[in-house]
Amino acid sequence: MTLSEGRLSYLSHAILKALTDEKMVRHRNERLALALVKQALTDTLSMDERLDRLVRARMPRSTPPGSRQWDVLYRKLYDEERRKLGDR
Repeated sequence: MTLSEGRLSYLSHAILKALTDEKMVRHRNERLALALVKQALTDTLSMDERLDRLVRARMPRSTPPGSRQWDVLYRKLYDEERRKLGDR
């Protein structure tokens, strides 16, 4: 998924505010903290896109998209690919 610069900025501000309000983080430089949050969001979203492409390439053509079987197999393959990449 690709988000616009405005949406990334909005989400970064919201995440940083929530983390700060809950006293989970303290920062001296808000601009740097926002840049780090934005980079983390971008990295995560690009990883999800890459995983989605890999999984869809591995899906058998005989399984109709949108079916229960397709959903179960997609989730299984997605988890396998994610483990291969050592993510989460």
